[in-house]
Amino acid sequence: MEHVVDARTGGDRITLTGLRVFAHHGVFDFERADGQEFVIDVTVFVDLAAAARGDELARTVHYGELAEAVVQGVERDPVDLIETVAERVARIALGFEAAEAVEVTVHKPQAPIRVPFDDVAVTITRSRS
Repeated sequence: MEHVVDARTGGDRITLTGLRVFAHHGVFDFERADGQEFVIDVTVFVDLAAAARGDELARTVHYGELAEAVVQGVERDPVDLIETVAERVARIALGFEAAEAVEVTVHKPQAPIRVPFDDVAVTITRSRS
């Protein structure tokens, strides 16, 4: 039986929620100089049946390695937009062989917004196809 994964309609997934990364992304000079915390959520769509059948880590996405790779990717090379950070994280996640699609949310809870707010975030969905 073939297991179909479609990020738009659901399917098997591995989710990392609330990865906290201190980085220097932002449009303003003070954001680049001082840095701030970003919070990353990553959902990787993957056929988990194959890994479960054989109890094989090699047939899934190692979420510890994914978390470390995402943190390293977000920490490096400051950019202006969290949209760019989200694309970078999506590329990292899709670099794992078993990953078929990914949804990435980048939160910027300390964004320089002059009115009270709880969070600002961008969410993207990308796939291999």
